Amino acid sequence: MEQHQGIHTVESTYRCDVCNRTFKQLTQLKVHQGIHTGERPYLCDICGNTFKQLTHLKVHQRIHTRERPYLCDICGKTFIHLTHLNVHQRVHTGERPYRCDVCNETFSNRRKLNVHQGVHTGDHPYRCDVCNKTFSDRRNLNVHQRVHTGERSYHCDVCNKTFSNRRNLNVHHRVHTGDHPYRCDVCNKTFSNRRNLNVHQRVHTGDRPYRCDVCNKTFSVGRLLNVHQRVHTGERPYCCDVCNKTFNQLPNLKVHQRVHTGECPYRCDVCNKTFSSRSNLNVHQGVHTGDHPYRCDVCNKTFSNRRNLNVHQGVHAGDHPYRCDVCNKTFSEGRHLNVHQRVHTGERPYCCDVCSKTFRHKIVLKRHLFSCCKQQL
Repeated sequence: MEQHQGIHTVESTYRCDVCNRTFKQLTQLKVHQGIHTGERPYLCDICGNTFKQLTHLKVHQRIHTRERPYLCDICGKTFIHLTHLNVHQRVHTGERPYRCDVCNETFSNRRKLNVHQGVHTGDHPYRCDVCNKTFSDRRNLNVHQRVHTGERSYHCDVCNKTFSNRRNLNVHHRVHTGDHPYRCDVCNKTFSNRRNLNVHQRVHTGDRPYRCDVCNKTFSVGRLLNVHQRVHTGERPYCCDVCNKTFNQLPNLKVHQRVHTGECPYRCDVCNKTFSSRSNLNVHQGVHTGDHPYRCDVCNKTFSNRRNLNVHQGVHAGDHPYRCDVCNKTFSEGRHLNVHQRVHTGERPYCCDVCSKTFRHKIVLKRHLFSCCKQQL
């Protein structure tokens, strides 16, 4: 009774002897002291995660039981925690009550605001003890650590795909539902998650907040900056298990592997020609449309894609940034250097499936198939 009456009085009677914070109830003080001691006495007997409070353990266990007792009365989506439902409902209302006092960007919940403010302060107090990567938010650190443990406790009940966190599972579910609740108010393009919408809106605003500290090139997405920095570090972490060629991006490795498998999943709907990558298909379609939207500001020559324009501009600049480390020959485009290096390595990745003859260049294989092997058929 006395403890309850303290709720109605102003006086806070229980003081933490570490940080001097005061509390109205002894139980609140004991929970708070776990911050200083690191004590997490409540253990999940399924996955081994520990918690400072019993209520947190009970909410966590709904991940395993798949109990989701809180229902959105607008879209029928369910949640394991009432606060998650309250935050979700702001998707429908558009409410974003938390504002950054530096750049005025608004957020639907305080945690997102706190994480965002680390962009301005550079504060990343949470460090992974495996790879030393740092984070501005403990929850992001916990999710990241699943990269090392391999834990993927969130399970799609449609296709059985698993995820390391619920947010990724929720976004994935929209693949099955076709739900795109986030709409760009400039061009009306829709997105399955707010982050993709925010990144897209930089197309209209021109905002490129991520800057390379080596060459000052800017990017609209942090992920693109991380990939770009491998140009300077020389890091190529993705390796082909057939020919050992390395790549600085996983998508580039996947496209390359089609050289070995012969897979060409992208088909032109005009002439039925197939391609190993969508970008090559897009370039090819300019043959049919005659579209050349990229213009050289020196000689006014036009091109169907930006890459060809960039390569062409090297003619005017005399720029050959790609150098062979064997013979020092230079090239205006990395692709040409890669082809040239086969002279030194002896690599001949293109094989005729009729006579097994191999070639360094795809175009030479095509000529061979048209002339030599056609006569044998």
